[in-house]
Amino acid sequence: MGPAMPNRLLVGVLGHQHSGKSYTWNMLFGSEVRRGKYARHLELRPHECVEVFLVSGSFEERQEYAGDILKNQNSRIVLCSLQYHDEVYDTLDYLVDNDFFLYIQWLNPGRTDPGQYWDRLGLANYILTAQSALTMRNGAIDARSRVQEIREFIYGWALYRNLIVPC
Repeated sequence: MGPAMPNRLLVGVLGHQHSGKSYTWNMLFGSEVRRGKYARHLELRPHECVEVFLVSGSFEERQEYAGDILKNQNSRIVLCSLQYHDEVYDTLDYLVDNDFFLYIQWLNPGRTDPGQYWDRLGLANYILTAQSALTMRNGAIDARSRVQEIREFIYGWALYRNLIVPC
């Protein structure tokens, strides 16, 4: 019998600076969103919402430790920008150690990258050794399909756990 399924979901968008991470969250919510101190509702389908906590602006860019922000956050679903930088390992370690399933969409290439780049940090292997799903999407093209993919993943995960609420 394998390990139990993690109790929380991290939906991460990974990429270089200006790759389209914040744009992804704005498109998912249908308006410009910023990191808040509290959970919020995300409408997944008409009149069907789920509570999420958004970390727009990565811990790495803000030079913050994930645990300082997430330790008192009870949302079962966290949406998080992840900077493709050595320091992202600290964030990933915290998430794995605190029972998160990782669903990560890697923007490679990102919106402003000259082309696809090699995983010099070895993040793909690291992520895939955890309980996770990793996708690679082109951040330089229309984001609608990749944002819909995120929406559908969250919906399935939340529906199975009875986390969908009317909105």
